[in-house]
Amino acid sequence: MPLLKDFNSEQEAIIELAKMMLVSARTAPKSKGLDSIHTAIVTGKEKTSIAEKMKSYAQQKGDNWYRDAKNIEDSSAVILIGVEGIPIDLINCGLCGFSTCEELLEARNQSEQPPCCTFKLMDLGIALGSAAKTASIHNVDCRIMYRPGKAAKELGYLQDVDVLIAIPLSATGKSIYFDR
Repeated sequence: MPLLKDFNSEQEAIIELAKMMLVSARTAPKSKGLDSIHTAIVTGKEKTSIAEKMKSYAQQKGDNWYRDAKNIEDSSAVILIGVEGIPIDLINCGLCGFSTCEELLEARNQSEQPPCCTFKLMDLGIALGSAAKTASIHNVDCRIMYRPGKAAKELGYLQDVDVLIAIPLSATGKSIYFDR
């Protein structure tokens, strides 16, 4: 058997872990058991495109965009998890700020950034936590980040979602996502 060196083996392991994280997001509990979660693994030039898009915002939105773009560049892979925010008709709960699910649907049709059903946003949070837990169990560093998710959405990744969040992955001697 050929000698498997650290870096290549670790990168392969991160991709396998990323696939397991997608399973964790998929099987996470959902409101009324209705799944509207979408997922993807991003590497290579698509990952670089996310970082470049984030850098383009740094001057107008602040240095944190540049800092997080550097994290994306230095990551081995990025998990994208998004949700469709269409109401699930939970008896017009009003948690979204609208009186009825019908009002929310009407507002969604009239907005560039459509409002989302609160239960769908909770489903997204549970899926993100479940995926991050899987990375943690396998000792791969990660951080849930909205900035690369916003950039990925604007680049057209996972077009069917209303909210898109990213989880970059890294395996180095020290976490690149904390104490930056």
